[in-house]
Amino acid sequence: MGKVIAICTSKHKGTLKNEVPEANLIEEFGIEGDAHAGKWHRQVSLLALEKIEDFRNKGGNVDFGAFGENLVIEGFELNKLPVGQRLTIGENVLLEVTQIGKECHDKCAIYYQVGECIMPKNGIFTRVLKGGKVKLNDEVTLVDTGKKILSL
Repeated sequence: MGKVIAICTSKHKGTLKNEVPEANLIEEFGIEGDAHAGKWHRQVSLLALEKIEDFRNKGGNVDFGAFGENLVIEGFELNKLPVGQRLTIGENVLLEVTQIGKECHDKCAIYYQVGECIMPKNGIFTRVLKGGKVKLNDEVTLVDTGKKILSL
C-alpha cells in the first residue's frame, strides 16, 4: 500500500509544477488545469518519493514538482510496475500505467533549473480510467492484474 505525498500541477509543459492540496482528476483527460491533461496516454505522471529523496541525498535541493511530476507516491517502486498495471487512489480514482519513463528530446526549463531530470528513468505515466478528487495522504493501492509487483 502506498500514499500520496504531494500533488503538483502547472499551466505549461516543460516547467516545474507547483504543489496543491488536492486535484480533480477527469476520466480519460487528466488533472483539471494541468498542462499535460488531454486525450492521450500521458495524462498524469507519477514519481516515487524515494527517487526524489535519493536525488536530495546526492545534494539536489528540489521541491516536489521540480521534475514535472503530478503525483509523488510513497511505498512503491513505480518504475518497476508493468504497463497495464492499475492503481486506485482514495475512494474513487483509478489510473492505468501507460508508459515507464520517457525520452527527453530537448533540455527543458526543468533541466536548466534542477541540473538533471529523473523522470526519464524513474517516472511513470498513466491515464485516468475513473476520475475523482485526489488529496494529500490518500491511500494508493495496486489492483491485482495477475502481474508480479515490487513494493517497498
